[in-house]
Amino acid sequence: MPDSPGAPPIVAGSANCLIVDDEPSVRRSLVRMLQAQGFNCYEAGSGREALGVLERIGEAPLVISDMRMPELDGIGLLEAVRQRYPDTSVIMLTGMGETTTAVDCLHMGAADFLLKPITVGELQARVSRVLEKRALVLENRFYQQNLERQVHEQAQRIQELFLQGVQMLARALEAKDAYTRGHSIRVSQYAVATARRLGFDGTSLDGIRLGGELHDIGKIGTRESVLHKPGTLTDDEFRQITEHPALGERMLLPLAQESPDVLRIVRSHHERLDGRGFPDGLRGEKIPLEARIVAVADAFDAMTTERPYRDSRPPDAAVAELRRVAGTQLDPAAVEAFVDAFPEPGDLPLSA
Repeated sequence: MPDSPGAPPIVAGSANCLIVDDEPSVRRSLVRMLQAQGFNCYEAGSGREALGVLERIGEAPLVISDMRMPELDGIGLLEAVRQRYPDTSVIMLTGMGETTTAVDCLHMGAADFLLKPITVGELQARVSRVLEKRALVLENRFYQQNLERQVHEQAQRIQELFLQGVQMLARALEAKDAYTRGHSIRVSQYAVATARRLGFDGTSLDGIRLGGELHDIGKIGTRESVLHKPGTLTDDEFRQITEHPALGERMLLPLAQESPDVLRIVRSHHERLDGRGFPDGLRGEKIPLEARIVAVADAFDAMTTERPYRDSRPPDAAVAELRRVAGTQLDPAAVEAFVDAFPEPGDLPLSA
């Protein structure tokens, strides 16, 4: 639709205003008043025509509309504008006998209403007040969104720093023990490759990667004499070992909101399908799938590396053992996905 006669072109820095009235003389009078305030004015003779103008120009900060018009009246236009252009302020024009309806329009979202006939001073005062209120609403929204963004960025940075500290702690813990050096990194690599075969990707795969790396972080609370004991553990020593998943989960609680899958891995990677695992004695599919995947990777790496209490096994013997305990201790699907991910011994990131 072409611009109405006499309507100025859009000028950078000036605001658009749409005047909607089925009487051309009223429209021209309002255009002159608002152009004096610096507006780019557009005209429409009905609500339907007004929506076409708004669609063409994009959006206008201000719409001034008569109540009674053909095709689509002021109330219908108000409803449409509030739905399609919620940041547009609408001032309704009304006669003395329509004030009740005009008040109803305020409840429907109109910014204000003006009684005919309209004076220049009254129009300018009402428009200034309406646009000042609109500016305050938009400014408040901007600050709110900006504050939320800043808070989110700070929370992410705090989590990054926390993770860096925990990862350094996990690596320092393993570096003290020649038997487990590199264990968590290898478990993480095994688990990620296995998870890919089971359909994990994106952020869910990132959770597996981090969970595998941190799965044993709770062992920082276990005495070294217990961790390195070559013989059979006493009941008290075994109890200490069984406490490390829950302790690790408590250490990583700051990740609860952003990475709950990591906490599930840390807590449940020693659960068994037959319910004889720890710390919760979960059975079958009640064990989180992420934890079942890491359990397979953890078991394989434990068998293929030297430990104080036994010699390492060759990869093929370790795979045979994984398959033997599949269905009782380990998830059969996770075991086969692991074997599929590493079909040849040369594919495994074994320790030196």
